[in-house]
Amino acid sequence: MRSGQGEGDHGGRLDAAELGARLGERATLVQFSSAFCQPCRATRRVLADVARMVDGVAHVEIDAEARLDLVRRLDVVRTPTVLVLDAAGRIVRRAAGQPRTADVIAALGAAV
Repeated sequence: MRSGQGEGDHGGRLDAAELGARLGERATLVQFSSAFCQPCRATRRVLADVARMVDGVAHVEIDAEARLDLVRRLDVVRTPTVLVLDAAGRIVRRAAGQPRTADVIAALGAAV
């Protein structure tokens, strides 16, 4: 998972109220998806698997169409977009497109 443009500078931090879910104890994988996005389904599986494998990591999926406020604030221009948050909710990595499991695990290194 390559870090993308504007790493950490689009809103900087997300909290549980904005996400509609609790943050992970160590990190949170936030996925912006849309209804007809094929790569979003595969990304959901990858992120859910990583969250199960790594203690203290949560996976939160956000419907981009339903959360246009966050999409605009965070400059999400395509789905899937994945944000890696540290324990405090700071955005430490972001990437667009379908990630590989190994890349997601490597990106978590910046968060934990």
